[in-house]
Amino acid sequence: MARSRSSSSIWRYINPSYYLKRPKRLALLFITFVCATLIVWDRHTILQDHEAEVSKLNEEIMRLENLLHDLKNNKETTSQKIDFSGRAGELSKNKVVSDNPIDAQRREKVKEAMRHAWSSYEKYAWGNDELQPQSKNGVNSFGGLGATLIDSLDTLFIMGLDEQFQRAREWVANSLDFNKNYEASVFETTIRVVGGLLSAYDLSGDKVFLGKARDVADRLLPAWNTHSGIPYNTINLAHGNAHNPGWTGGDSILADSGTEQLEFIALSQRTGDPRYQEKVENVITVLNKTFPSDGLLPIYINPERGSSSYSTITFGAMGDSFYEYLLKVWIQGNKTAGVKHYREMWETSMKGLLSLIRRSTPSSFAYICEKNGNSLTDKMDELACFTPGMLALGSSGYGPEESRKFLSLAEELAWTCYNFYQSTPTKLAGENYFFNDGQDMSVGTSWNILRPETVESLFYLWRLTGNKTYQDWGWNIFQAFEKNSRMESGYVGLKDVNTGVKDNMMQSFFLAETLKYLYLLFSPPSVISLDDWVFNTEAHPLRIVPRQEKKENLGGSDGQHKPIVRLGGRKEGRSRDS
Repeated sequence: MARSRSSSSIWRYINPSYYLKRPKRLALLFITFVCATLIVWDRHTILQDHEAEVSKLNEEIMRLENLLHDLKNNKETTSQKIDFSGRAGELSKNKVVSDNPIDAQRREKVKEAMRHAWSSYEKYAWGNDELQPQSKNGVNSFGGLGATLIDSLDTLFIMGLDEQFQRAREWVANSLDFNKNYEASVFETTIRVVGGLLSAYDLSGDKVFLGKARDVADRLLPAWNTHSGIPYNTINLAHGNAHNPGWTGGDSILADSGTEQLEFIALSQRTGDPRYQEKVENVITVLNKTFPSDGLLPIYINPERGSSSYSTITFGAMGDSFYEYLLKVWIQGNKTAGVKHYREMWETSMKGLLSLIRRSTPSSFAYICEKNGNSLTDKMDELACFTPGMLALGSSGYGPEESRKFLSLAEELAWTCYNFYQSTPTKLAGENYFFNDGQDMSVGTSWNILRPETVESLFYLWRLTGNKTYQDWGWNIFQAFEKNSRMESGYVGLKDVNTGVKDNMMQSFFLAETLKYLYLLFSPPSVISLDDWVFNTEAHPLRIVPRQEKKENLGGSDGQHKPIVRLGGRKEGRSRDS
């Protein structure tokens, strides 16, 4: 009986007449129904939205996989580029850069050349300073600091050779040791090692590079402990004993003493330690006190007096990068009042440069003479072919008329430097050239050691003018390197650009500079933008950051603040006879 009453009670609630007699319960039932419907509908909507999001993510994954596949096979005609103008290594957002298919093909060829050079170094000379491709062995030209490896870090990163970069990074972290009883060139160690490590840090954000840069810079600092503050050019990395080479008669070299500013200022900015910046900026303060009216300094400086010794004036070996850094520190310093004196000194030097310009006959090639006393010598180093790029880079700081004048001179000099290459049977430039009336140019020292200066200037001129002619010239030079210098085990220089006889050295700056500038010559301007980066003299890009001023004036135009026996200069080459 109890079960029967319970069953009857349940059926009563199902009967519609029950609710018609009880309106309140009918309303409650209706509200319950509506709420349940809304809950079910909302869950359904959420599920649909979720499925749509999953679908979009799958589509994005497929798009990225296809893009990666295209990049690996070089089939892209447009691509999304890494924009290094912000934080290091961060992908630019919503920024698609148009890419010319011919540029993409040429860029890939240069990248393949870098792969070949690097893999040869890895195979035959890993951890050594440089590779000797013909004998397939490594040689320690710079005391065993892994010069080629460190010089190549930023090139590998920029080209997207990630696996190679990571292997190099591990060597730096675990094997690089500066505690060596070695008489190191302060100049070469600064531009290659300090510069290379700082650039790798700026690009990757990996602090292991910054730590190593600081280690080696600390070992170089005693070189500036002279009476004037002009540094000695050689120092023992283990013991800190600094001196100048005997063949300079005790003098310091202009380029070697005035080409550490970018790197040491950058190191102070990144570490917060002002010592590095103070040492190198004091050099400019000292030189500025007796800066000549034409801005042209001889290549020898007495480190005790801080004054110039009677010697050659040149934009080639041992003089060149001093003038380059006057301009680039101004750029690195955001062109602010604190670095105004650098620009003023540079402009003074460029007025002096004009007094060294002559033109050949019959073709009117513009060239830069060397000066001894009051006489000019009609000789120009290939090293001086950095000048067209420097002039183009600095031209924007002038007024309209002066800007056009210096840019026009840059274009003339670039044409001369390109013809240094085109005038030889191998289409590779000799080390220097002489100019004679009625005969235009003739090669003097006839070796080629894979130098970068001409392609460096072509890179700047293309970036700053948009004239694709400079890309074509660069491509012709690259093809000449491929034809004459490439071997199964790397790249070599030539003992003679007239005969094509090969030497046995792959200079580290071939990977650091020559191939990097060629790669960037065929890359969109957003890749290492000149608005955000400044290149040191070894082509290591340093990010431009807000300048840190000392409380006192760092210097300024108001005063407040021998025979050439070495053949190195801006980037010293190893023996050509190796």
